[in-house]
Parts: sequence; C-alpha cells; structure tokens
Amino acid sequence: MAECAESDCSEPATVRLHVPWAENREVCAAHARVLAQQDGVVADPIAGDDEWP
Repeated sequence: MAECAESDCSEPATVRLHVPWAENREVCAAHARVLAQQDGVVADPIAGDDEWP
C-alpha cells in the first residue's frame, strides 16, 4: 500500500482525492477528511476498502 501523498506523513493512503485544480492524489483518511471539505474535491475510498477508516 502506498504512503500518503502529503509531506511529512507516513500513514498508508486509503483515499483517492480528485482535485479539479491540481493532480489527483492518494492520501490517508485524516488528510482526506480535511482536504475533501474544499469545494470541488471528491474523495473516493481506494478499491479494496469496504468502508471509510
């Protein structure tokens, strides 16, 4: 499993963020909760995860 794309974070990436103004990236659940609150950002659990962590 890949690591979170955010700098200084070594948690496993569990969510793929679709960001309209930047490249999509895979992040941990904690970062996804914060970043997905921005307008236009869509958060999808990475395949294989049945529920949000």
